Amino acid sequence: MTTEQRKQDHIRICLEEDVESRKTNFEDVFLIHNSLPDLDFKEIDTSIEFFEKELSMPLMIDAITGGTEEAREINRDLAEVAEKKKIAFALGSQRAMIENPKLKDTYYVRDIAPNTLIIGNIGISQLKKLKIQQIEKALKAVDANVLAVHINPAQEIFQKEGDLDFKSSAADLNKLCHELNYPVIAKEVGTGISREVAVMLKEVGAKAINVAGYGGTNWIVVDGLRSGDNFENFKEWGIPTPISILEAKVGLPIIASGGIRSGLDIAKSLALGADICGMSLPFLRILKSEGKKGVERLVDRLNFELKTAMFLTGSENIEKLKNAKYVLTGKIKDWIDQRKII
Repeated sequence: MTTEQRKQDHIRICLEEDVESRKTNFEDVFLIHNSLPDLDFKEIDTSIEFFEKELSMPLMIDAITGGTEEAREINRDLAEVAEKKKIAFALGSQRAMIENPKLKDTYYVRDIAPNTLIIGNIGISQLKKLKIQQIEKALKAVDANVLAVHINPAQEIFQKEGDLDFKSSAADLNKLCHELNYPVIAKEVGTGISREVAVMLKEVGAKAINVAGYGGTNWIVVDGLRSGDNFENFKEWGIPTPISILEAKVGLPIIASGGIRSGLDIAKSLALGADICGMSLPFLRILKSEGKKGVERLVDRLNFELKTAMFLTGSENIEKLKNAKYVLTGKIKDWIDQRKII
């Protein structure tokens, strides 16, 4: 099975199968309502700076795909929207283009997104197989600003071509962070980051953490469907995204992804400690059903909902929102009581 075929399978399964987790636990986060906000809604500022790029709101189109002709069209369409709406854009794993340089065009979007924050991507299991120069060459080829290293042991177990040798992965990441001429984001893929791992990621030199918690696209399910392995007992494995945000607060910028489905989810994530939020599956599905205009409408809706939450918490800008008061209930409260992470 080639990397290219695997990418095609992933797109098909994500579009056709029920691969989303059932619960995000954002329902256990309550922002405190402000009945008397001293604000004009029209003046609320959702802009941020992230990796030296000005964004209109704390949102990125998170890693989806690359390595196939279909992936090329997906990446270019979504990057065009990212440029227009001034949000960040992340590429799928660039392993395919490193293995086959002819696939570079399926990732390259800089020509239509000249000002966009573009995040490259490679898997942590590839670090022991690739030279740092190869990774850097791949980043230069797509004119990326940052590299995300995806950390995905749960997915690899259920992937029929999965690489289960994670020995020395922290040391490999440490070497990369200190020798690569790009900042590195450490990124999970749907099972979350714990406090212990977040501390380790900071120590090895990661410049940001994408918690990618349980709650969104479930890659145990996606690759379990591909492989035919019985994944039933692990469908709910992982740390829910809002909990993982709290777990990952170790002094690095935090990207919240995994089940972000509304501007209110974004607002809650930022109040909990995230700096920016990522979504992938909703963008892919809406692109396929409604085209680029549909994706633009989704970004506009997310922005309106975020501004609404900011207005109703008395937050005139993102920094104020990050200090908004909240109450935690249910599973999140039980978790933090036992883990003592806040």
